[in-house]
Amino acid sequence: MKTFQEFWPEYLNQHRHPTNRLLHAFGTLFYLFILSLAWVNGQYRWLFLAPLFPYALAWYGHFVIEKNTPATFSHPWLSLLADHKMSYLLLTGQLEAELKRLQTHDFTP
Repeated sequence: MKTFQEFWPEYLNQHRHPTNRLLHAFGTLFYLFILSLAWVNGQYRWLFLAPLFPYALAWYGHFVIEKNTPATFSHPWLSLLADHKMSYLLLTGQLEAELKRLQTHDFTP
Protein backbone atom coordinates (compact mmCIF):
# COMPACT_ATOMS: atom_id res chain seq x y z
CA MET A 1 0.00 0.00 0.00
CA LYS A 2 1.30 3.42 -0.92
CA THR A 3 1.23 6.42 1.32
CA PHE A 4 -0.37 9.60 0.05
CA GLN A 5 3.08 11.23 -0.11
CA GLU A 6 4.27 8.44 -2.42
CA PHE A 7 1.09 8.52 -4.50
CA TRP A 8 0.80 12.30 -4.97
CA PRO A 9 3.68 12.79 -7.49
CA GLU A 10 2.47 9.80 -9.51
CA TYR A 11 -1.06 11.20 -9.47
CA LEU A 12 0.11 14.58 -10.78
CA ASN A 13 2.13 12.84 -13.46
CA GLN A 14 -1.08 11.20 -14.67
CA HIS A 15 -2.71 14.67 -14.82
CA ARG A 16 -0.19 16.61 -16.88
CA HIS A 17 -2.62 18.13 -19.35
CA PRO A 18 -4.25 21.34 -18.04
CA THR A 19 -7.63 20.45 -19.59
CA ASN A 20 -7.67 17.14 -17.74
CA ARG A 21 -6.93 18.94 -14.48
CA LEU A 22 -9.78 21.40 -15.15
CA LEU A 23 -12.18 18.54 -15.86
CA HIS A 24 -11.22 16.94 -12.55
CA ALA A 25 -11.65 20.20 -10.64
CA PHE A 26 -15.04 20.85 -12.20
CA GLY A 27 -16.14 17.30 -11.45
CA THR A 28 -14.95 17.57 -7.85
CA LEU A 29 -16.82 20.85 -7.34
CA PHE A 30 -19.93 19.36 -8.94
CA TYR A 31 -20.05 16.31 -6.69
CA LEU A 32 -19.40 18.43 -3.59
CA PHE A 33 -22.27 20.69 -4.66
CA ILE A 34 -24.59 17.66 -5.09
CA LEU A 35 -23.54 16.30 -1.67
CA SER A 36 -24.21 19.69 -0.08
CA LEU A 37 -27.62 19.99 -1.71
CA ALA A 38 -28.59 16.50 -0.61
CA TRP A 39 -27.52 17.22 2.96
CA VAL A 40 -29.24 20.62 3.17
CA ASN A 41 -32.47 19.45 1.51
CA GLY A 42 -32.55 15.95 2.96
CA GLN A 43 -32.82 14.49 -0.57
CA TYR A 44 -30.48 11.57 0.02
CA ARG A 45 -31.99 9.43 -2.74
CA TRP A 46 -30.07 11.53 -5.29
CA LEU A 47 -26.67 10.83 -3.76
CA PHE A 48 -26.02 7.96 -6.16
CA LEU A 49 -25.87 10.55 -8.96
CA ALA A 50 -23.09 12.56 -7.28
CA PRO A 51 -20.16 10.52 -8.66
CA LEU A 52 -21.52 9.84 -12.16
CA PHE A 53 -20.83 13.18 -13.83
CA PRO A 54 -17.42 13.68 -12.17
CA TYR A 55 -16.28 10.19 -13.17
CA ALA A 56 -17.46 10.78 -16.74
CA LEU A 57 -15.41 13.99 -16.90
CA ALA A 58 -12.35 12.43 -15.29
CA TRP A 59 -12.41 9.34 -17.47
CA TYR A 60 -12.83 11.45 -20.59
CA GLY A 61 -9.78 13.42 -19.47
CA HIS A 62 -7.76 10.26 -19.00
CA PHE A 63 -8.84 8.08 -21.91
CA VAL A 64 -9.23 10.81 -24.56
CA ILE A 65 -6.90 13.65 -23.51
CA GLU A 66 -4.10 12.04 -21.50
CA LYS A 67 -4.44 8.57 -23.03
CA ASN A 68 -3.72 6.88 -19.71
CA THR A 69 -5.57 4.88 -17.09
CA PRO A 70 -7.28 6.67 -14.18
CA ALA A 71 -5.68 6.09 -10.78
CA THR A 72 -9.18 5.35 -9.46
CA PHE A 73 -8.84 1.79 -10.73
CA SER A 74 -5.72 1.01 -8.71
CA HIS A 75 -5.97 3.41 -5.73
CA PRO A 76 -9.56 4.65 -5.36
CA TRP A 77 -9.25 6.34 -1.95
CA LEU A 78 -5.86 7.90 -2.57
CA SER A 79 -7.16 9.09 -5.92
CA LEU A 80 -10.18 10.72 -4.29
CA LEU A 81 -7.95 12.53 -1.79
CA ALA A 82 -5.60 13.61 -4.57
CA ASP A 83 -8.55 14.89 -6.64
CA HIS A 84 -9.48 17.14 -3.74
CA LYS A 85 -5.93 18.35 -3.21
CA MET A 86 -5.33 19.02 -6.91
CA SER A 87 -8.66 20.84 -7.24
CA TYR A 88 -7.92 22.98 -4.19
CA LEU A 89 -4.44 23.86 -5.43
CA LEU A 90 -5.77 24.65 -8.90
CA LEU A 91 -8.59 26.86 -7.63
CA THR A 92 -6.30 28.73 -5.23
CA GLY A 93 -3.57 29.29 -7.82
CA GLN A 94 -1.03 27.09 -6.04
CA LEU A 95 -0.90 24.16 -8.45
CA GLU A 96 1.82 25.51 -10.75
CA ALA A 97 4.17 25.88 -7.79
CA GLU A 98 3.39 22.31 -6.70
CA LEU A 99 4.02 21.02 -10.22
CA LYS A 100 7.37 22.79 -10.28
CA ARG A 101 8.23 21.53 -6.81
CA LEU A 102 7.61 17.96 -7.92
CA GLN A 103 9.15 18.56 -11.34
CA THR A 104 5.93 17.56 -13.07
CA HIS A 105 5.49 19.62 -16.20
CA ASP A 106 2.47 20.51 -18.29
CA PHE A 107 1.69 18.42 -21.31
CA THR A 108 2.67 20.18 -24.51
CA PRO A 109 0.91 18.93 -27.65
